[in-house]
Amino acid sequence: MGDRRLINVYLLGVGFMLIFTAFTTCGNIEQTVIRSLTNTSFSGSGYNSLAIIYGVFSASNLIAPSVVAVVGPKLSMVFSGVVYSGYVVLFSKPMTWSLYLASILIGFAAAVLWTAQGSFLILNSDYTTINRNTGIFWALLQGSMLFGNLYVYLQWRDATVISDHDRSTLFIVLSMCALAGTAILLALKNIRPEDNSSEINDPPLLESKLLKEKVTSTVDQITSEFWSMLRLFRTKNMLLLSVTIVYSGLVLTFYSGVYGTCIGATRQFGTVAKGLVGLTGMFIGIGEILGGGIFGLLCVNNQFRRTSAILFGVIVHLLAFYLIFLMIPGDTPIVGPTSSRYTPYLSPSPTAALVSSFLLGLGDSCFNTQLYSTLGILYPQQGGPAFAIFKFVQSISAAVAFGYSNYLLLSWQLLILTTFCFFGTLSFFTVERIEDNASDLQDL
Repeated sequence: MGDRRLINVYLLGVGFMLIFTAFTTCGNIEQTVIRSLTNTSFSGSGYNSLAIIYGVFSASNLIAPSVVAVVGPKLSMVFSGVVYSGYVVLFSKPMTWSLYLASILIGFAAAVLWTAQGSFLILNSDYTTINRNTGIFWALLQGSMLFGNLYVYLQWRDATVISDHDRSTLFIVLSMCALAGTAILLALKNIRPEDNSSEINDPPLLESKLLKEKVTSTVDQITSEFWSMLRLFRTKNMLLLSVTIVYSGLVLTFYSGVYGTCIGATRQFGTVAKGLVGLTGMFIGIGEILGGGIFGLLCVNNQFRRTSAILFGVIVHLLAFYLIFLMIPGDTPIVGPTSSRYTPYLSPSPTAALVSSFLLGLGDSCFNTQLYSTLGILYPQQGGPAFAIFKFVQSISAAVAFGYSNYLLLSWQLLILTTFCFFGTLSFFTVERIEDNASDLQDL
């Protein structure tokens, strides 16, 4: 049984890596691709699409547990994988109405996917293996930042305009990648809780009775979890941590959608700009994987404080923001390269752009690993509601950020990030101080 569960974890990680290789690459180049369309009837916006996705994702977190309870984790993830594949493939022949409809569907599918993923990972873990399994899944998932973006770089590195043929080829390949990941999820083997195997041979009447009892129990559990989440949301620690979570959502928006768009729209990069979009995504992924390994796995059992990891992430992010502010023209988030009227303070350098990408990923991993760790330690008996709040707050802030990315100059977006970085760090440190004081009182 232990080997089967470990195989499930690896399959889960590989499946998500392939699905998010497609989706993450799509989000990174979405606005750049839309700006290159020759279809004049298309009036959609990549930023608006991503804002819709995260807005629906946030609201759907409230009902996703019900879907997973009825359908089951495995089939829920398979269903979501199909929706992700459909969203990616529509960019091979984009239409405004289909883009926004698919954005709504994938927002719901994302909530179901991540709820099912958490449930399935817990089913295949115990107290002694949860850290190992989480580490394996994280490392495999972050590999999604590498492969699709490498393909973009190799195919577009000398392109000044993305042709319809190149666009169609890329998104068909990415959709096939997402379908391959979905097929791997089909290979997952359901793990039943202990003593549930006898239900397989129950007579039909007893089986029907058990099903009704299970549905009633599930409804009661969902109601209980919902009210527990609302009560938890009003606590002092969770309200403080929500400020840090908001910052994580704003950064998610910036590195997954805005920064790649800025790179592709910087005319000073010349013919390498479009290919550089792919490389920036790869270096963000390398930073994520490195940071996740250092702060997520290597520091689990030592005395390295969470506040030290957060402080390191703050320094790394502020350095990245400053480099980007100096190097990237201010209007690149909202106009194409031929329309830019702003001259950067420093001559844009591909090397500096990639260094900034790496720093964005490294800093993001610092915040996310420590938020996960803190929530797990503070709320060991309320993990479901705590992480539901995490995803709810993060996705709302990401949706708002994608919304204003259509209109705000880069300098204003960086100012918002810097402001929330400061207050999010202050809030996190306050929670740590409260918990340290509480621990000291218990030791007296």
